Amino acid sequence: MTTYDLLIKNGTIVTADTTVQGDIAVKDGKIVEVSTGKSLEGTANREINAEGLHIFPGMIDSHVHFNEPGRTEWEGLETGSRSLAAGGATSFFDMPLNSTPPTINKENLELKRSLAAEKSIVNPYFWGGLVPENIADLKDLHENGVIGFKAFMSPSGIADFNNVDDETIYKGMKEIASLGSILAVHAESTVMCDQLAKEKIEAGKVTARDYVESRPIISEIEAVRRIISYAELTGCKLHIVHASSRKVVEVIKAAQQRGVDVTVETCPHYLSLTVKDIEEQGVIAKCAPPLRDEDEVEDLWRAVAEGEITTIGSDHSPAPASMKVIKDNIFDGWAVYQEHSPA
Repeated sequence: MTTYDLLIKNGTIVTADTTVQGDIAVKDGKIVEVSTGKSLEGTANREINAEGLHIFPGMIDSHVHFNEPGRTEWEGLETGSRSLAAGGATSFFDMPLNSTPPTINKENLELKRSLAAEKSIVNPYFWGGLVPENIADLKDLHENGVIGFKAFMSPSGIADFNNVDDETIYKGMKEIASLGSILAVHAESTVMCDQLAKEKIEAGKVTARDYVESRPIISEIEAVRRIISYAELTGCKLHIVHASSRKVVEVIKAAQQRGVDVTVETCPHYLSLTVKDIEEQGVIAKCAPPLRDEDEVEDLWRAVAEGEITTIGSDHSPAPASMKVIKDNIFDGWAVYQEHSPA
């Protein structure tokens, strides 16, 4: 008789296509057998009766910011990974900024990896950064296990993680393509967002609606079109993160149809919250790109339903409550990314 480490009995097993009653056997940390319609025979060191419960595949959150080392008080690997586990996640992909030092070279990667080995209770994986000063470090980062690279086309809000100019985009994407890796991109137009914000502030227009209007959908579209053109030129695989509108997704879909290797993520907040939430809650609901109006949320859900969205990532980016207090000037409040750098 087979001996397993774990038997999960009588659960409702959820797959991509259906739900079915059955048993699951685990040995050496891996699922080794799934039985539907009849009970699995064997003994186990541990057995769980999952009758009346649903068994889901472990979730991978491909977009989190755990601020360790350097800003652990914002939230670090220990509490962040425990929250993921409580929600059914088995792995996370940590972004290269918000921790200090950022993950832009091998030394910084090894520091973060050693801390994750000590503190994380789920599987940690790491994005490396692409910044103007680290193109020579990309190969080392790739060979030491980063799952891809992340760049900002507009200021990241983090002083030691600089956004990329067009020269860096070209050189970085050419190098990343040669490594067979992928570039994830925060795509907003610096010029558009900076100029619109300046005009709003100078005119005394500092409400939630003004902030949203200072980062319009067209600023995402412009940046996405530009980075896609570099992907076509270099052959670099591309992933656009946190698209806030189906209009952005349509640009990506058109590129896919002409053969560009590009994927797109959206986030739960763009699928559930609107500008009204920023107006009611203030800085606590501020992010970049910003929340959109209700019709945009509905359109984005249609994109999800029709398979146009590749992934949904949390973009979990915690900060101290003191940085998210309601302010008369919404531009002064901390967002996930903004022009004002934190200490």
